[in-house]
Amino acid sequence: MQYFVDFVAVAARIREILENVGLAQESLPSNVVSSAQVLANVANFLNIRDTELSSFLVAMGDLSLRKTGVEEKRAKVQKESKILLDYTRKAIARLTYLKRTLAQLEDDVPPCEAQMENWKTNLAVMASKERQYLQQYSNYKALLNRVGYTQDISHGMLVEMAEHRQDLEKKTKPIMDTLRSYQDLPPDKALATLAIEDKKRQYAAAEKYLEDVLQSALATTD
Repeated sequence: MQYFVDFVAVAARIREILENVGLAQESLPSNVVSSAQVLANVANFLNIRDTELSSFLVAMGDLSLRKTGVEEKRAKVQKESKILLDYTRKAIARLTYLKRTLAQLEDDVPPCEAQMENWKTNLAVMASKERQYLQQYSNYKALLNRVGYTQDISHGMLVEMAEHRQDLEKKTKPIMDTLRSYQDLPPDKALATLAIEDKKRQYAAAEKYLEDVLQSALATTD
């Protein structure tokens, strides 16, 4: 407050001195008054206390430096703004892509769920079939164990036994054909009895031969 009072007093004193020397504002030409006002406004703007050219040049230099600093900051802000804008555009594009991908995935969910249900059903069926096949395998294994089959019996031995069986079938076929032909002969009890007994002995011998072959094969594997 005291500074303001002092400033007003100094201004009044300067106005009085100017009026005494004939430099009052009312006595000056309008162009001089305008120039003085412009000079005063520039001095206030540049924050200088006198009208010396050196003070004006120093103030202008300081103002130029401040302007340069502001322009550098402005350029930096514009560059950062451009980078931020570029990042923003990329983020928006990425967000759009993610939204589109999410929508596509949501559309794919129902078919995938249906496919999963189908797979679950198929797995359940396959599990049931697996249990069924394991049970059948166990049954077949028990059956093979009862008839004396072991894993030691080779493929060649099985082929050999099959050949013996075919040979036996060839030998027993004429016998069976003969026995069947006897049914068409006139009844002769004595002759028929003898013939049947003979063929039965031949058939029993053939069966005995096949049994001996099988027992020999099983004994070899042991």
